[in-house]
Amino acid sequence: MFYREAGEFKVSYQDDQAIFPIPQDRWFVLTLVAFCYLVIPFLLNDFWTKAILLPFLVYSLAAIGLNILTGYCGQVSLGTGAFLAVGAYASYKLMTSFPELNIILVFMLSGIITAIVGIFFGLPSLRIKGFYLAVATLAAQFFIIWLFYRVPWFFNYNASGQISVPPRYLFGYQLTGPAAPVEMKYLVTLTIVVVLALVAKNLTRGRVGRAWMAIRDMDIAAELIGIRPLITKLTAFGISSFYIGVAGSLMFAIYLGAAESGETFGIQQSFDILFMIIIGGLGTILGSFLGAAFLVLLPIGLEMMLVDGLNMSTTFAEHVKFVLLGSLIVFFLIVEPHGLARLWQIGKEKLRLWPFPH
Repeated sequence: MFYREAGEFKVSYQDDQAIFPIPQDRWFVLTLVAFCYLVIPFLLNDFWTKAILLPFLVYSLAAIGLNILTGYCGQVSLGTGAFLAVGAYASYKLMTSFPELNIILVFMLSGIITAIVGIFFGLPSLRIKGFYLAVATLAAQFFIIWLFYRVPWFFNYNASGQISVPPRYLFGYQLTGPAAPVEMKYLVTLTIVVVLALVAKNLTRGRVGRAWMAIRDMDIAAELIGIRPLITKLTAFGISSFYIGVAGSLMFAIYLGAAESGETFGIQQSFDILFMIIIGGLGTILGSFLGAAFLVLLPIGLEMMLVDGLNMSTTFAEHVKFVLLGSLIVFFLIVEPHGLARLWQIGKEKLRLWPFPH
């Protein structure tokens, strides 16, 4: 009953085309964002920040990037882990080569560098698509990881091959490094994710997003009505890679603090983020957040239930995680291909009619 639209009138096109045209949605999102900024920082501890909140925010941003490419533009990619690595190593080289560079500018420049790399590896999409494009991006995954592993310049000739974030400050507060306060890490990551998610939402609702969806639905028909596949596909690869590059930079500099190309950004990362957008919902910004939340909370919930509650081994819990994840992917592809975001939309539609019959 609280979700009624009766009596709510829109008197302009701007009101009708708003991101949240229903006031209840708008107030819910504003309340949630206010809660994240004004309440959660006072409840933080190391476990909540490092195990739940930071990975959720970082993976949500990476999932938004992949969703732009795969969900909105229909270009399948299995190279997300490699583009995360590009963002991480770009931020490392920028921080070590230019110590006075503002840390926020480092994150943005890392995204731009990753976008350039993404556009280069997106060139095959002009000739191939579907399974063949997935294989091409998989080749990019292996090549980029091999490059970061074999060329010592990328990790400043460190004997271990690992990169570690140097301490950097923002507004006089330490943001990176082991001594940085978790509240600062959380607030900066949250702000970047909120701003970029808002930009992505507006992009997908505008002319650029409509061109992406036209290419996804039928590229030949889109070309016939004047949409240029070259510009549209490369734009999707560039913007998607920018988001993934910023996520990789945040993952290295704020979330992990150290990284190694093969272990941190392997093929498993690419599959995990792909699973996030499949379970959360292809072609929706909300689905990126829901899928990231699901995959971040799933291992923690299984560990608490199986290891702590039933005294089973962590290895068994890991196997259960893979089996459950695979089963859920098959379930969503068969029963609800649009994922958790579609289930949320169906729930809202039922609330609009309740308690009347459907």
